[in-house]
Amino acid sequence: MRIILIALMACGWLAGEAALPGIAAKTTGLSKQPGFVPFFWDGREGRLWLEVNRWNTEFLYVNSLPAGLGSNDVGLDRGRLGDTRVVRFERVGPKVLLVESNYGYRAVSDDAEERRAVRESFAESVVWGFKVEAEENGAVLVDATAFFLRDAQDVTGVLRRTRQGSYQVDATRSALYLPRTRNFPRNTEVEATLTFTGQPEGRFVREAAADARAITVRQHHSFVELPEPGFEPREFDPRAGYFGISFLDFATPVSEPVRKRYLTRHRLPVTYYLDRGAPEPIRTALLKGARWWSQAFEAAGLRDAFRVEMMPEGADAMDLRYNVIQWVHRSTRGWSYGSTVTDPRTGQILKGHVTLGSLRVRQDFMIAEGLLAPYEEGKPVPKAMLEMALARLRQLSAHEVGHTLGLAHNYVSSRQNRASVMDYPHPVVRLGADGGVDLTGAYAEGIGEWDKVAIAYGYGEFPDAGRRRAVLDDAHKRGLHFLSDEDARPEGSAHPYTHLWDNGEDPARELLRLLEVRERALARFSPKNIPLGRPMSTLEEPLVTTYLMHRYQTEAAAKMIGGLEYTYAVRGDGQLVTRMVAPEDQRRALEAVLRTIRPEVLTLPERILALIPPVAQGYDRTREYFPSRSGLTFDPLAAAETAAAHSIRLLLHPERAARLIQYSARDARNPDLVEVIDRLVAATWKRPASKGLAEEVGRVVDNAALLQMMSLAGNEDAAPQARALASVKLQQLGAWLEAQAAANIGRKAHLAYGAQRIRKFLEDPKPPALPKLLEAPPGQPIGSYE
Repeated sequence: MRIILIALMACGWLAGEAALPGIAAKTTGLSKQPGFVPFFWDGREGRLWLEVNRWNTEFLYVNSLPAGLGSNDVGLDRGRLGDTRVVRFERVGPKVLLVESNYGYRAVSDDAEERRAVRESFAESVVWGFKVEAEENGAVLVDATAFFLRDAQDVTGVLRRTRQGSYQVDATRSALYLPRTRNFPRNTEVEATLTFTGQPEGRFVREAAADARAITVRQHHSFVELPEPGFEPREFDPRAGYFGISFLDFATPVSEPVRKRYLTRHRLPVTYYLDRGAPEPIRTALLKGARWWSQAFEAAGLRDAFRVEMMPEGADAMDLRYNVIQWVHRSTRGWSYGSTVTDPRTGQILKGHVTLGSLRVRQDFMIAEGLLAPYEEGKPVPKAMLEMALARLRQLSAHEVGHTLGLAHNYVSSRQNRASVMDYPHPVVRLGADGGVDLTGAYAEGIGEWDKVAIAYGYGEFPDAGRRRAVLDDAHKRGLHFLSDEDARPEGSAHPYTHLWDNGEDPARELLRLLEVRERALARFSPKNIPLGRPMSTLEEPLVTTYLMHRYQTEAAAKMIGGLEYTYAVRGDGQLVTRMVAPEDQRRALEAVLRTIRPEVLTLPERILALIPPVAQGYDRTREYFPSRSGLTFDPLAAAETAAAHSIRLLLHPERAARLIQYSARDARNPDLVEVIDRLVAATWKRPASKGLAEEVGRVVDNAALLQMMSLAGNEDAAPQARALASVKLQQLGAWLEAQAAANIGRKAHLAYGAQRIRKFLEDPKPPALPKLLEAPPGQPIGSYE
């Protein structure tokens, strides 16, 4: 009976298969494009049909966003890349499945059964299922329209997570985009216009979209043949400065690590192409900066290995055959990116895709406006401003291309004479002989010494791994090192010399120097900081960048306090493993940071305050301005609060507090948390009284110190001893405040209110109930990001 049933089922399936039309008959009258995966276009029905004839043969599938929303805050940018998947077509009766292989778990072995055991232990993913509509000579025809018109980039999820509203793909307003739907022998490219409809909830979609109720973008799909054999994966080394891929190899001997790591890199030679939409003089700056990398390849003995050209006319930036530098516009300034399409099996980079935000060059130009006060009536605008902005653009181009060559950020290089374009550079601003600000050499020119080391390690040809590692050993002897993202973050990370947007070998000394430059720039601040004819209210824009120009160097100096110097040392390489920052250097840094909260440093003079009216009609008060507690008028106390709160948050960060306790216990010469809090209280509540506006600024600073002490004492994630010490110091400060006599009503109210706050907090120390300090206008990116 069972045999008969199976036979009947087989006959039924075969009969169904025989009933299918041939591909030629099914596609009569349709436009065919032969290529990697042949397809047919049905113009009457608006359908795209795939002819599938590659069974159980892996290839790459990538989706991307060639036309985006235009909002940095949402992130749906032109050129956004999706994941790289290794996929294959499998036929199961009337269905064709597009299956994603799971290369996170492997058995690199010649034993087929060993490989099968691993493959069956970890789930693969079926990306899509197609229905077979025709068949001929082992090939089948499937309707892929729904596959290409789906939300592969998760636009709806991005809009929801960024609180912009609930949207769905509107099929009636979506269609294939034929100008970018093409076929080639080794890749198939399909593009679609997708419209997402819904009710907007956030301002970002309203700012960027023509109609926030209907957001239309374009989505691109690439099917690409796997790279030809011959690429040799290269072992990942944490000291070399590369991104990497990793996987578990269960065929590894028990005596060796099961996790394998390869660095990511191109197969040479490699050519990059610049977006033809970049105008001059920006185009020349981008070309020049990107071409710096040829210096590194030539230094590694690799001539003609790297080139940058203009994009061929009519070429598609999302075509995986092109490494692209794209010039992207957004409604607000934002980060630039270097993304890649990388073979997850080997680490081979198949496509580098750079996204450069166009507004950021204008931000550098505005920084120069704030520093130079350049608009003298009857005189030409100094060329130094544009030269500085273009110099930053050259560096930015090199930086993002570096990411697409496989390189990670190297944030310690600013201490090594600007040894890498993979750092985030703050402009080096000096005082000239005339007492004015000098922007000469604000940004470095050319590739850095560390960059040459990294390219030599990742791309150079060596007889063995030992010779390759010798490249790093030699670099370390020359004082060149690599430290990256987690080591550089201002809040929590401990390395004293690894920062974003800093300069100089000694962070504390550089902070003091930069405060002098800031003081001189503010002394010259005047209507000449904006062009003739521009509303006076726009003076606040260059004032923000000048007033807060020390913010990142403050972060750098603060990291010396409770700081730990270290490297990515491996056993036997002779590098420093760990070393606490010397006690005297920690105390110098503490004094430098405390200088940033002095009332005389934060108080703007009356002559500047008199220049800034409320925002002019037709102009907007944006997040690039200081917050205000005084309504439409400029609020100098709010400006001071943002700067002071920034510095004090750094000093009393919970993780820094924990390190101060630990390091002073290990070595009593180190400053402890009590010393830091005492110095903060002495510099705020207990400092000599000021006069006039400076006195009110001082009270704002006092309040910021008090709230941050409370925040530390009430932080349930902070170390218990840090909370205990902060609580004791609050009790002591409260007692001191209650014992003080006041000569005037203003000071009496200030002292009494501080004491009252402390009493109330100690009774119920809940940080969420604390008033929030004002946040500074966004600083990053001041010219770059990852």
